[in-house]
Amino acid sequence: MQKWIIAAALALAATGASAQQVVRLATEGAYPPFNFINDQKQVDGFERELGDELCRRAALSCEWITTEWDSIIPNLTAGNYDAIMAGMSVTEERSKVISFTQAYVPPTPSAYAATSADANLKGVIATQVNTIQAAYIAASEATLVEFVTPDETIAAVRRGEADAVFADKDYLAPIVAESGGALVFAGEDVQLGEGIAMGLRQSDTELRAKFDAAIGAMKADGTLNTMILKWFGPEATIF
Repeated sequence: MQKWIIAAALALAATGASAQQVVRLATEGAYPPFNFINDQKQVDGFERELGDELCRRAALSCEWITTEWDSIIPNLTAGNYDAIMAGMSVTEERSKVISFTQAYVPPTPSAYAATSADANLKGVIATQVNTIQAAYIAASEATLVEFVTPDETIAAVRRGEADAVFADKDYLAPIVAESGGALVFAGEDVQLGEGIAMGLRQSDTELRAKFDAAIGAMKADGTLNTMILKWFGPEATIF
């Protein structure tokens, strides 16, 4: 009987240890090339490839979850998943609520895209809700109009409901390039944020340390820069 109890306890402990190794990664699935849903209905993009590699290096079993951007931080703090990988820039305001790993994308510019290079950038500007770009426009002379998804911001400009969209240039660049001249960049680029990183609950210090170590290792051996160039092109900002 005693041997059975010990064996059962060991099995339970092993099961618990294994369960702790499963990490749920949340992304939006609507912000290419950072993250998107491919034809097989799977999460894809730069952050999917990077996240899978970070999990491999950290010896973690990771599962991907998609969620809406405007609730992505509240759902993290509520425990619905364990980390965010969704093109999220590190900001002082967000750092009051969650913690961040070191950046896996350096600070990169935000840009305006419009139907004309001389668009009125003090007019109506579309952004995605709860972004650093939305905060920037809200503090400017322009009129801010926010949308739940990034696709809606582009559609608003195409329909003439907004003079321009303001977003990460890495997101806008392929859209502008593929628009056949229907969309162009306008005005000057704007540098915002402190780079893009994984967001975690402030209490999850051990998990953050594991991901930090993996990101640091990828920077050191050059594989992170290679991955950035693969997804964002030869002009991308690297470490």
